[in-house]
Amino acid sequence: MSNEPTMNEADPEETVLVPPSRPVPIIRWPSGKREEDHVGEEVPISLVYNGISHVVMMASPDMLEEFAIGFSLSEKIIPDISHIYDISVHEGCSCGYIVDLEISPRCFFKLKDLRRSMVGRTGCGICGVESLEAVNLPVEKLAHSAYFRMSRYSSAMEKFREVQKIGAKTGSTHAMMAFDYEGNFLGGAEDVGRHVAMDKLLGLRAKLGWKECVIFMSSRASYEMVQKAAVCGVEILFAVSAPTNRALSLAKECGLTLCAFCREGRANIYCGEERLLDL
Repeated sequence: MSNEPTMNEADPEETVLVPPSRPVPIIRWPSGKREEDHVGEEVPISLVYNGISHVVMMASPDMLEEFAIGFSLSEKIIPDISHIYDISVHEGCSCGYIVDLEISPRCFFKLKDLRRSMVGRTGCGICGVESLEAVNLPVEKLAHSAYFRMSRYSSAMEKFREVQKIGAKTGSTHAMMAFDYEGNFLGGAEDVGRHVAMDKLLGLRAKLGWKECVIFMSSRASYEMVQKAAVCGVEILFAVSAPTNRALSLAKECGLTLCAFCREGRANIYCGEERLLDL
């Protein structure tokens, strides 16, 4: 069997996902006007490895293959995408979807040993972990191969408008964006949950083979977000909102460049400033 993931677009019986947002009637107060607004869709997504259900996450119903790949990488279920032999998306119960992955026997045996069975919630990255020790995945010291030209910072920040298409309608999503070291836009992902959005972007990166990758994210820089990026070898992270103390400690420990409170024309650089050029 091929080591390349099976892409759904080649499947004549491709599962059609529900739209990631839907219009709803509202009444504006105090004007009393009856208008139409949009709300973000979130549905349960079950990730099934070699026939065994592992986790259910609430997520936006798009880029589900990328989400599954990114989750598998950032949770260290697989070391790289070659260990996914097959992947497919199909409808499940409760208006949700099932992502079936066939992974290598070595990774599947390791997965069973993790004893991690959980039900995820929007915005939560560690729900259901069986012990506090399991929260901390081993993160190796990052290489110093990356850099980012701050002269391209403003143009990078402007890309949020392009990526947050659901958020522009609903105000309910987070966006993750990837750039190369010169500041050229590579791609983005969006979801109601920031952890899922990060996994989608990391999965997209693995599918498309981006070697250079600097991540901008619309959320705060929490511990889990820094951990996911670092586990996948991302060296530079920009966050629109605040970092946590634990996230900063992890960034310093593994050598990640962390910037937060990123706004147009300004940012706070917390560590790793040596990777930022044109300061």
